[in-house]
Amino acid sequence: MKKYTLTDISRITGYSKTTISRVLSGKFEQYRISEPTRDHILQVVKELNYEPNVVAQMLRNNVSKTIGLLLPHIDNPFFANIASVVIREAQHFNYTVMLIDTLEDPRLEEKAIDSLLARNVDGILLVPCGDNPSKLEETIQKKPLLLIDRYFERSDLPYISTNNYVGAYQATKLLIESGHERTLCIQGPEASITSKERVRGYREAIHDMGNPEFSMVRGNDFSIQNGYIETKLALALDKPPTAIFALSNTILLGAMKALNEHQIAIPEDISILSFDNNLYLDYLNPPITRVVQPLESMGVMAVKMLMEEITGNVRLQSKILLNPNIIKKDSVKIFDHSLK
Repeated sequence: MKKYTLTDISRITGYSKTTISRVLSGKFEQYRISEPTRDHILQVVKELNYEPNVVAQMLRNNVSKTIGLLLPHIDNPFFANIASVVIREAQHFNYTVMLIDTLEDPRLEEKAIDSLLARNVDGILLVPCGDNPSKLEETIQKKPLLLIDRYFERSDLPYISTNNYVGAYQATKLLIESGHERTLCIQGPEASITSKERVRGYREAIHDMGNPEFSMVRGNDFSIQNGYIETKLALALDKPPTAIFALSNTILLGAMKALNEHQIAIPEDISILSFDNNLYLDYLNPPITRVVQPLESMGVMAVKMLMEEITGNVRLQSKILLNPNIIKKDSVKIFDHSLK
């Protein structure tokens, strides 16, 4: 079967390729092309089963219909869920997502950005790693760019994130109101704004709620290993904590592994609470109380905001924090002080 070209359509209809292109792109009203002309062109296109050369159109319009998505450690369920939402939402705009795992390495992040720019992506969404925004501030001068989840305190880069401070404050308050005066907070990377804000919320809740026997902030990574090691060390104390606040699901899994090895029951012997949500937390024994980030809303809004700049030249300037909530399950118990 012959594959017809724009030239063939022009020859058959008698209209210029420019007029035909404007009709096919839906811009006939903008260029005051009459309805009879439009209908005639569309009828011929349908009869010939004409398929536009999408690549050629992209080159002419200097668009790739592609956005880049940079995430650290795609094996982390939280970042995998972000990717799922972004890819789904981008499809609503007929966009393809190029997904790159930066492995929490700022050097790999810089190389990935250069690679995306070389491929002429139309915009970039990313969860940044490191604490230097200069490369991203340079990039946003060339392409639309929006940060998800993490952001920089002293930068004008636009972002959409969770109010991590509020989530951690509410979670810590729950532990204290449940009678826990010896708590351990296992944090992620100290340079990460999400970890910083969660630790700030933890510490301020403790300050506002009184003077507990002790509170500790330990750790340096959103990893299973970090949760495992810090829990092991805490259990070796003369008076181990009665509650653990894991600042990510991966930290939580490491902490639970350590507790299982010591045959410490949750919540009978120790309470545990996690920052982040995932379906599998309901299937652990016991189901885990956790801070739930509005991940779905973050992903939907991020894609919409980026597309508005790509298609409408709306300058991204937003700095948005969405409030989390707490799902109470069975891993936090009212602490009996007579057993201290």
